[in-house]
Amino acid sequence: MSKRNVPILLFLALGLGVSCLTFGTMWLIDQFTQPSLSREKDISVNQSINNQLTLLGDTFSGYSTFRSQTFLEAVKKAGLNLRYEDEFDQAKRAERFNQGQSDLLVTTLDQFLKQQPQGKIVGLIDTTVGADAVVLNTKKYPNLKSMLALSQLVQQARNKGEQFTIVFAGDTPSEYLAQVLTTKFEEFKLSDFQIKRVADAADAWKVLQDSNQNVAVAVLWEPYVSQARHKGYTVVLSSQDLPGTIVDVIVASNRLIESQPEKISQLLEVYYRLIDTNVRNAEQLQAQIALDGNLSSTDAGAILQGIDFFTSVEAENWMTDDTLEKRINSTAAVLMLVGKMNEVPQNPKELFTSEFIAKASENTQNLIKMVRIDNPELADRFAGKGKAIAPMPNFNPNQIATAPNIGNLQLQGEVKFTTDSALLTDKSKETLDKLSREIAEFNEQTIGVRVIGHTSRFGEADFNQDLSQKRAQTVANYLRDRGLKHKIVAVGKGSSQPLAGVHPEDKRNQRTEIRLVRVN
Repeated sequence: MSKRNVPILLFLALGLGVSCLTFGTMWLIDQFTQPSLSREKDISVNQSINNQLTLLGDTFSGYSTFRSQTFLEAVKKAGLNLRYEDEFDQAKRAERFNQGQSDLLVTTLDQFLKQQPQGKIVGLIDTTVGADAVVLNTKKYPNLKSMLALSQLVQQARNKGEQFTIVFAGDTPSEYLAQVLTTKFEEFKLSDFQIKRVADAADAWKVLQDSNQNVAVAVLWEPYVSQARHKGYTVVLSSQDLPGTIVDVIVASNRLIESQPEKISQLLEVYYRLIDTNVRNAEQLQAQIALDGNLSSTDAGAILQGIDFFTSVEAENWMTDDTLEKRINSTAAVLMLVGKMNEVPQNPKELFTSEFIAKASENTQNLIKMVRIDNPELADRFAGKGKAIAPMPNFNPNQIATAPNIGNLQLQGEVKFTTDSALLTDKSKETLDKLSREIAEFNEQTIGVRVIGHTSRFGEADFNQDLSQKRAQTVANYLRDRGLKHKIVAVGKGSSQPLAGVHPEDKRNQRTEIRLVRVN
């Protein structure tokens, strides 16, 4: 791609009033977004061969830029020669990386922690914002529209000596999303299912549609999530509801970091310059994803809508403001709970470095300064701002109280009150403190919270109803006071819903459910 083509494509695709930019600003964008770091016109063949780098990855659409001819040509102009290779087995990818068969790899954060390759995270690629999702087989089981219904269905099957199947592509974000849910929701337990691991989401989608298969749940990625939703399956939870859960990263080997660190900086400059252009040019990136994955334009568009690419500025911010450190800790905690890791890293900051992304970020910052003069909206988009979805409408309590169920969160401790009162015990406050941090990970734009209070049937019905409402309200207020921005409503059920198999007057019926519901 020539220098002149870069800004022309960028301006036409964005449609952000760039035509009002001055000639000087257009020239500056041309210089800053041109994906070539070397200003030398000629680079010898020998130099290119000596600067050979190998990058291991797979065919995930978020990695399309690394495989594009535009990127590979830009890398050559920078004096490097990159070879991209597919290695779908994550363990083998890490093994080959450790053996020196590659200099870099791209992978998900959970796989980086699980496989422990001998290198550091040097860049961030994307987070998924809906591209991965848990889908319930509503077509076969019409009442299966929430995890509450899933729990009931699983129990019915267990009583018959049967077991339902969950299907997903192994060692992918699909499996990790299933692991996240099994650590967060009472009704979603991987141990309840026969697990069927397949090679790809396309295979999982085929199995879900097979009426001969006893499949209750599939974890898919786009474009199959949109196809499932269109065909009437229930998408119970997606990565849009848990933003930042699935993160793709760039890892450089310790060998490369120690011997030729300048190559890492050069490669990241090229990559993020192209991202500064392509991520704002939806048509160009969509065409690349379609070509790379042999997909229709519609399917490529669905994929693109579910992926949020990092700019260099965003990536550097994640690395320097503790966001990445917190994400590492939470990801490691999930992997520990499901038995995939033995312990949380003692010093997460040793697993990544912002050193090599600094120059790329500086380039984008300079571009932002120049563009902001004439087009502040475009400058904000280069900075990664303005991505939030439209403000959520104001819901009244009744709407939240009747919103579609998702499932009940696991309580890591007890929620108890002093006798015949709505006063929380100290241990209960500790439990709710932990719970508030769990809820904070969910998207307040799509997830609401329903606090449901229950009592036993011992005593007067009116008193129990009033007490359950007051207790639920106390919990709702406590969670709200922890700074949560989610819509939270309290609902008292009195003694009307005793636990199955438990005598109505048993004290075990005195409980509090923290239920997530679907809003917006």
